[in-house]
Amino acid sequence: MSEQELGITESKEYATGDWYAEVVQKADLADYAPMGGFIVTKPRGYALWEALQDNLDGWFKDTGVDNAYFPMFIPESFLEREKDIVEGFDPEVAWVTQGGHDELEERLAVRPTSESIIAPFMADWVRSHRDLPLRLNQWCSVVRWEATETKPFFRTKEFLWQEGHTAHESEDEAWDETMLRLDQYERLFEDVLAIPVMRGRKPSHDKFPGAHTTTTVEALMPDGKSVQSATSHYLGTSFAEAFDLTYTDEDEEEEVAHTTSWGLSWRSLGALIMTHSDEQGLVVPPTVAPTQVAIVPIWQEDTKDEVLEYAEGIAEDLEDAGVSVDLDDRDERNPGFKFNEHELNGVPVRFEIGPHEVEDEEVTIVHRPDGESIVEDRAEIADTVEDHFDDVYDKLYEAAQQNLEENIREADSAEEILGTIGQHRGYVKAPWCGDEACETAIKEKIAAEIVMCPLDRDVEPEADECAICEDEAHEVAYFAKSY
Repeated sequence: MSEQELGITESKEYATGDWYAEVVQKADLADYAPMGGFIVTKPRGYALWEALQDNLDGWFKDTGVDNAYFPMFIPESFLEREKDIVEGFDPEVAWVTQGGHDELEERLAVRPTSESIIAPFMADWVRSHRDLPLRLNQWCSVVRWEATETKPFFRTKEFLWQEGHTAHESEDEAWDETMLRLDQYERLFEDVLAIPVMRGRKPSHDKFPGAHTTTTVEALMPDGKSVQSATSHYLGTSFAEAFDLTYTDEDEEEEVAHTTSWGLSWRSLGALIMTHSDEQGLVVPPTVAPTQVAIVPIWQEDTKDEVLEYAEGIAEDLEDAGVSVDLDDRDERNPGFKFNEHELNGVPVRFEIGPHEVEDEEVTIVHRPDGESIVEDRAEIADTVEDHFDDVYDKLYEAAQQNLEENIREADSAEEILGTIGQHRGYVKAPWCGDEACETAIKEKIAAEIVMCPLDRDVEPEADECAICEDEAHEVAYFAKSY
C-alpha cells in the first residue's frame, strides 16, 4: 500500500457509511464476496472476533454453559412446529431443495436461528428435574436472506454469532438466566469493547418470534443511530410445549420446562469499529487489538545496530509479559509511513525509539486515539505499558459515554419526536400507549422506531398521554434510527 493509499478519504461525520466501508477494507478487516450480501472476513477482522469470543466463552463456561454444535440444516417439519418462528423468519429463510442430483423429500432450511433444531434434542436429553438446568451454547453462522445493502458486520446475509439455549424448572430460574446473559453482554461492551450501552426490552410487537420477553443492550453510534448489540430472550413455555420439552418434578409429576435463548453476532464488531475509529483509520481498545504495541525504531545508518538491539530487548520484555507486539524493523519503509500504517490498522499504543531514547534509557509512547506522547523510563516498561493500555481504554470509553449522555432527549408529542430525531438523531424518550400503530406513524415519516422500553415494566411515563395518539400512556419508549 502506498503512502497515499493509507489515508481514509471519506468523512466520518458527513459520509458515515462510505467512511465505515473504507475503514473496514483499508484496515484489512473484511472484503466483499462475489455473491451479493456476503463478506470475506480477513485475518485481522477475525482476530477481533476471536478476542470477543474468548471473553464471552470463558464467562459462559464459568456459569455452567457447555458448548455444542447442531446441524446448519433444519427440516421444514421441525421449523413449522413453532408457528411464531415460521411466521417471523419465513421471508428470510434460505431453503435447500436438492442434494447432488436428487430432489429432497423434505425441504431443509439453512438455519436463521436454531431453536427448532436444538429444542427437540433438549427434549430427548431431559427426563427429570435432576437434568435441569440444561445450558447449551454454539458458535456458528446463520443465514437470513435480507434484501438490504451489504454493510460488513452490520448487514450481511450470513453472519457469525453465538446462540445460547437453556431449559429450567421455573419461570423465576429462566428469568434469572435471561438477566445473567444480559449482564454478560453489558459487561462485554462496557469492560472489553469500551462502549457504554442502554439496557431494556423490546416492545411486544418487536420481540423474538415466540418469545415471552426479549431484552436488549443498545449502543449509540457517533452518527446518532442505535445498534441492537445483543439480545437475551425469556421464551416462556411456548418452545417447550411445541417440542415436548418436559420433565418430572420431585413429586413425579410431569411439568413443562421454561426456556431461554440469547445471542450476540458480529454486529458487535461493526459497533466497535464505528464507535471508536476516525479519519486516520481503525481504532480499537487494547483489550481486543490483534497488535497492542507497535515498536518503530528510528535510526541513521551509524545508529541502526544500537537502536535495533534496544528495541528488540523491549519487544522481548513485552512479549514475555503477554503483550502482543509488532517490532517494525522494515528497511524499505520510513518512520512516517510506519506511523500512518499502524494508525490505520488500529494499534492502540506505539513505541518510538531512536538514538536519544537509547542514550537516555527511555521510550516515547504515543496513544492512538489522540496522539498524546509520553516519555517513560525503559525500566519496568512491561508494567508501565499496562497503565497506558488503561489510559487508552478510558479515553475511548469516556468519548463514547459523552456521546451517549448528550444524545438522550425527551419529547411529549409526535412533532417533537420527529423534529428531535430529524435534527439530532440519538435516543428520544417519550410516553407511549403501547400500540404498534403509533410507532408506525413515526417510522413512516422518519424511519425511526422504538428500539427499547425500560426493563422494569412498572416504570411510569412522566406524561399521562401517549406522545403520538394522545391516548393513555402505559409505557416509556425510546425512539431512534437504527442499524
